[in-house]
Amino acid sequence: MLILKNATIVEFQPPAVKAGMDIVIDGTKIVEVGAGIAGGRQADRVIDLAGAMVMPGIVCSHNHFYSGLSRGVMANIKPSPDFVSVLENLWWRLDRAIDEEILYYSGMVCSLEAVRCGVTSVIDHHASPGFIKGSLKVLKQAFEEVGLRGITCYETTDRNGGMREVEAGVTENVEFARLCERDKQASRGDYLVEAMIGAHTPVTVPEEGLRLLAEAVRETGRGLHIHVAEDRYDISFSHHQYKKDLITRLREFGLVNNKALFAHGVYLSDQEIDLINQHDAYLVHNARSNMNNNVGYNHKISCYKNVALGTDGIGSDMLEEFKFACFKHKDAGGPLWPDSYLKFLHNGNDLLGRYFDAKFGQVAPGYKADLTILDYDSPTPLQPENIGGHLAFGLDSRDVKTVVINGEIILENREFAFDVKLIYDKARRAAQRLWNNMDKLP
Repeated sequence: MLILKNATIVEFQPPAVKAGMDIVIDGTKIVEVGAGIAGGRQADRVIDLAGAMVMPGIVCSHNHFYSGLSRGVMANIKPSPDFVSVLENLWWRLDRAIDEEILYYSGMVCSLEAVRCGVTSVIDHHASPGFIKGSLKVLKQAFEEVGLRGITCYETTDRNGGMREVEAGVTENVEFARLCERDKQASRGDYLVEAMIGAHTPVTVPEEGLRLLAEAVRETGRGLHIHVAEDRYDISFSHHQYKKDLITRLREFGLVNNKALFAHGVYLSDQEIDLINQHDAYLVHNARSNMNNNVGYNHKISCYKNVALGTDGIGSDMLEEFKFACFKHKDAGGPLWPDSYLKFLHNGNDLLGRYFDAKFGQVAPGYKADLTILDYDSPTPLQPENIGGHLAFGLDSRDVKTVVINGEIILENREFAFDVKLIYDKARRAAQRLWNNMDKLP
């Protein structure tokens, strides 16, 4: 049993601030919360937080851990004047250059950095065309070794090997979902890593590929995770090649449901947004990535029923992502205030609940003990009505002190329980090899 004493609990939905609270954790769940309830209890560990802020664990709802060793990449990249050429010259060469060891260290450093930023869960979207079979198991190993909760999948695509590559991607997704199901049954639900059914984008998945993905969704009970309308090209391709909107195309294969996650959606039509809303699916907004790739701004965020926030591979600092999302929205003339983005940040927990069959997102009895603890000395009163303002204009990842995931302390006083120096040393060597591999590719 773990007891956190004298905490200031801050929740996002509904917004709440509760000072002087004790939190009792037994196993992987919170069992009791209240003022002064820790006295006289026997516990394996009692930590007096002295008023520190405790939030429900932060979720990054769309990420690419395969890109963890791309930071400062020193490969020869051709000039890339548009988004498609950025994909072809950088990202599609990088993912082809990944092997098992490179992926492992990429997954490890991404997991470590996510935790350091106060992120307790990451929804990952993976690609490594030269290492498909078994790749998701390697990522799972990294998640579990660090102690990070996650959902991952393989980006099914035909861009390198046609239907043979599509079939390999679908097979990897299905086999990984079966592995996660076995973990779920063996642990009676107390497991860390789940599966989605992944696809790159409608541009790189032909009709037969969508049919196979639909079969995988039905067989596994998981949902589709895919990029859509990140750039205008995705929309134009669907209209030219298939004479229909891309969400309509996906829906016709049964791929739009309440477990589906659509990343970006910058250029979706009102009719496509309605389809996503009708099926209770999710849009994940990635503000910094869209800015970096110069693909444009999603002016219709407020039209979606379900919106969550992700990074699209630009690290896992969701407190920074929150700020950029708010500020870019205001810069684009949008009507939303930080409290709306607070709900979007919270919504990652709703996505987790749809996969793990557990409750996330509140510091309350019966909820998973995924918690972010911060040393934030607020210069102004902190109250439910202004939590979003504190996140937008004050709090950042430097304030993260301790992280609890699934009832275990993963980061304490900004330190892991194991030495991470050797991991980073090996990651740097793997990164150099990755860059060298990229330069050997056409």
